[in-house]
This record gives sequence, structure tokens and C-alpha cells, in this order.
Amino acid sequence: MKQRFLILTAAAMAIAAPAVAQRRATPAPERPEVLTRLIACRAIVGEAERLACLDRQVAALEQAEASRAIAVVDRQQIRRTRRSLFGLTLPDLGIFGGDDDQGEDGAGFNEINTTIRSVGSGDDGRMVYRLEDNSVWVQTEGRIGRPPRPGEAIRIRRGPFGQFIANVGTRPGIRMVRQR
Repeated sequence: MKQRFLILTAAAMAIAAPAVAQRRATPAPERPEVLTRLIACRAIVGEAERLACLDRQVAALEQAEASRAIAVVDRQQIRRTRRSLFGLTLPDLGIFGGDDDQGEDGAGFNEINTTIRSVGSGDDGRMVYRLEDNSVWVQTEGRIGRPPRPGEAIRIRRGPFGQFIANVGTRPGIRMVRQR
């Protein structure tokens, strides 16, 4: 029981720590009430009362997570999610933005390097690329020369004015937009 308590307390603190250290322009989302009550237990002076409060609130946090009223994610999960959403326009939910995607070198998440799974032609005649992560990108401008083949490397990076530029192998860049 004590080990479980320590693990859940550490998890709760891991959730709270990034909120304290955030340096982003958008305000941090409001802390869930169940977490606020758990953290408030630390202020109780009496050991028995504090432990009883912590036990009660850890159980409430565990129940909230089990019922999906609260989600506990770590930075690695956020990075994976941001990578899978690269190129899509999403509302700012305050949970996938900020400095969470800073790599060890301090560079932000501005490109993906992957492999082409398939290439086809859309109804409007534009080239449609399905990548290994199942994302679908449509070529909007540029000439690529010979058609790309499945298995070829592709690099897609953010360009100016919200555009995305793709290079298939060593070919010149083409403009792309993510379809899904």
C-alpha cells in the first residue's frame, strides 16, 4: 500500500512539475480539482491527518483516471501525439503546444522524416502521398520529375507562411498540404 501511495504521489508531482516550469505564451490549462485537492493535502501539519488526506485524494485521482475524467500523460506521449498531428491545423487546447516538443538540442518540432507507403493521383489530378504513419499529404505545387515510389524517403518541413515543403529523396522541394 505504501509503495503504491509513493508511486501515485510521484505521478501526481510529475503532472504538477511541468505546469510550474512552463514558459509559454498561452496560459497553462486550469489544474483539475482532483489534483488541486491532492496537492493541498501536503499543507496539513499532522502526519496522520496528512496521510489520510493523501490516501483519500490519491484514490480519487485514481478513480478519475479510471473513469477518464482526467488523463495523465507524460512528455514523451505529447511528443508522439504532436508528431502524428504534424501538418494538421488544430485548435490550441493548451496541452500539445509550448516547449513540450523541444529536443535535447533545443530545436522545435518542425519536420518529419519518414518513408512513402503509396503514391496515387487524386480526383483533381494532384499527387497524393500516404506515408508510413498513415498520414496523407497532397502535392499542391512544384514538379517532382519521375513519380516517387513506395519505400522512398521523404522529408516534410514547415515552410514560410504556414506552408509545408517536401523533398522526396534528393529531389527539389514541392509544396504539400496534409489531408488527414
